[in-house]
Amino acid sequence: MLEVTKEILAITKALKIIRSESVQTLWSGYGEIKRYFLEGGKDPSIIVKHIQLPDACQHPKGWNTPLSHQRKLKSYQVERQWYQSYAHKTDADCRVPQSYHAVEAENELLLIMEDLDASGYPIRLHHDKVSLNHAKSCLSWLAYFHGKFMNSKADGLWPVGTYWHLETRPHEWERMENTSLKNAASAIDKKLQNAKYQTIIHGDAKLANFCFAEDGTVAAVDFQYVGQGCGMKDVAYFISSCFEEEECKQFEEELLQHYFEKLEEAVGNTVDLQKVKEEWSTLYRYAWADFYRFLDGWSPGHWKMHEYSKRLTEEVLKELKFI
Repeated sequence: MLEVTKEILAITKALKIIRSESVQTLWSGYGEIKRYFLEGGKDPSIIVKHIQLPDACQHPKGWNTPLSHQRKLKSYQVERQWYQSYAHKTDADCRVPQSYHAVEAENELLLIMEDLDASGYPIRLHHDKVSLNHAKSCLSWLAYFHGKFMNSKADGLWPVGTYWHLETRPHEWERMENTSLKNAASAIDKKLQNAKYQTIIHGDAKLANFCFAEDGTVAAVDFQYVGQGCGMKDVAYFISSCFEEEECKQFEEELLQHYFEKLEEAVGNTVDLQKVKEEWSTLYRYAWADFYRFLDGWSPGHWKMHEYSKRLTEEVLKELKFI
């Protein structure tokens, strides 16, 4: 069993741990994220993600399968790889916590990283409190992140980013109630995978994974499902996490315009932004339909399955001739 206190003191050079507090438990009982307050050393506090693989997991939606377990195992290995090999390539425009140390032993993994609260990003927002400007700040982060890694290889990360990727969700696909969408699932997935312009995507870019500073700038956390993909997967998923049906419809054009303006700043002359925009704009609906497909099998009736997302999905199904 890992000696957490010993590892923390060795890495941070702190004299002692003053106290600790739970930030959150990990999905399905796979451990906990804690904040440790330190005396001595250069950091007043650090974040420790302590993954402890259980003998029997308890999934809140009932998905206690070997495949689900293996997906989570891989997700933690991917996150470790992200922090070790990619996090340092980001900058202030797509801020992420820096990794201090990772240690593994038997069925445990310890990720010791920067505390973004202490670094000036202490604010978290719920979707009923988010403003249009907050959303734009997060989309700016995504644009710079996607621009930073445009056409990069995602070695050691997920070959296809996002936690709802079709290949990793066969059980949810089996349970789908929307027959037309179920039949079209593979075609939608291929359309997104075959996009000419690919980047590294966050893979779980929901509002809850963004940390805000007082001036409105943001940093992002939780890189378990980071990998290769079309940037629209992050964009559509993020918007779905912020806004209800009417707001999605009302703000769609403004939000997408903002994202592509920031993406243009991010890529500079390294890629033809107009060609990226032409391709990705058409794939925005496909990204929504891809996530809607997951929800249909995972949690039918979910609040994100509103008329806006349904309409975009139906447009895709008609385009692919599945309805």
